[in-house]
Amino acid sequence: MLSLGAGLKPAPTNQWEIAMDEKKEESLSRLRDEIAMYEPVVEVLKLEPGEMGHIQLPILENIIEQHRKTIECVEEGKTFLASQYTNPVEILAAMDVHWYFHLLQLFAAMGGGGGLHTDEDLEGADRLNIPKDCCTIIRLGIYLQVSGLFPIPTAYLAVTEPCDSIAGWHAAFMHHPDWRNVPVFAPDPPYHNDERAINYYAGQMREMVEFITEHTGKKLDMDRLKEVVEETNKCYALWMEYNEIRRASPTPHGYILPGSCFFQTNTFGAGDPQKTLWYKDMVADAEMRVRENKPEVTNQKIRVFWYDIQPFYFDQIALWLELEWGAVIAMDMASYCPYELVDTSTEERMFQGLAKRAFQDGVMIHQARGLAENVSHDITRIVKDYNIDCVIFPGHMGHKDMAASSSIMRDTCRELGVPFLYIGLDAADYRYTTVDEIKDKISQFFTAMGLG
Repeated sequence: MLSLGAGLKPAPTNQWEIAMDEKKEESLSRLRDEIAMYEPVVEVLKLEPGEMGHIQLPILENIIEQHRKTIECVEEGKTFLASQYTNPVEILAAMDVHWYFHLLQLFAAMGGGGGLHTDEDLEGADRLNIPKDCCTIIRLGIYLQVSGLFPIPTAYLAVTEPCDSIAGWHAAFMHHPDWRNVPVFAPDPPYHNDERAINYYAGQMREMVEFITEHTGKKLDMDRLKEVVEETNKCYALWMEYNEIRRASPTPHGYILPGSCFFQTNTFGAGDPQKTLWYKDMVADAEMRVRENKPEVTNQKIRVFWYDIQPFYFDQIALWLELEWGAVIAMDMASYCPYELVDTSTEERMFQGLAKRAFQDGVMIHQARGLAENVSHDITRIVKDYNIDCVIFPGHMGHKDMAASSSIMRDTCRELGVPFLYIGLDAADYRYTTVDEIKDKISQFFTAMGLG
């Protein structure tokens, strides 16, 4: 009788096993598609890196590596988690648990408003019995779930802030038949930002550690956590330094690289010295461009503060802004959040720092879960610090909390003497307000305000 070789598994013997294998393969199909999309780009950048390839290449390699690890976990039955972007990746890295970020597939595969699966996904979301005024990003996330396109993890780390749509999505995931037996931990975010609130959420983070240990068997070593956090602190410090360099006029880089800073620390893992080197390269390249007056985007005329998340099809808008109007995104909402370095002097302070960053500082979290003065403060400081010529609020239809603050934004800009534009679009659905309509609104605004 022949024995199975190492790493091989017997062929499925019944219909249930066949169906399960088909489900697993379907859940990995998007990851495989994205690897196939990015691998040729990686090869081109290796052969012809140009001026920016040494910075762009690690971003794509990180996505591919993350996807391959997830595929390996599913195929070999290894333990892995799914998580949301506010949960501290430092804890997961220190516990040596692989995980994937739920919505990364949407941001990657729908790039360009005609990306890998754009129309297919939007039409699928339209068929769901979910009100169309619900955030389209949430509807698309639920569509991927009901279509079996999210790999089913060992356990799921949820998030219930900053909006009602997120809480609804959490409920939908918990009750879907394929996910109903997946253990879920959803930290409970307090409303206030005082010391009591931070201590409470630090306790939630400790409960998260216990949950991960229970369902993966992995334990947290505090020395390892300190090591990871201190490495991530280096990344955040370099990110802050890079943001300071972006005050220069002309600004050193175009729209692509600044947006990658968030993903490098929050969705591709933590505690990796290679990530620190990537930030050092970003800072060094930016310093060189300022010193030698060699901006990536030449002929800059308008410095824009883009105050909301960037839509999936942002490349079509931002590239047009740069080429048509000489308009650059001098600062954006995802880049400018009040991230603070985590104090690692004691275990208690370490958990407090991770807790504060998780429930107060993250993009959208900072703007949406608290006082409206966060919005006026952000605009005031950025307009002054970055010599902003105009503020563009895209007004994603799903950000109803932000829409409620739009009059405050307008009044703040009026006091600062800076033009303000409210567009009104869908960050995920280019059909809501078309790219041509967005361009037309921006062109009329620039012309009316005497910009450009």
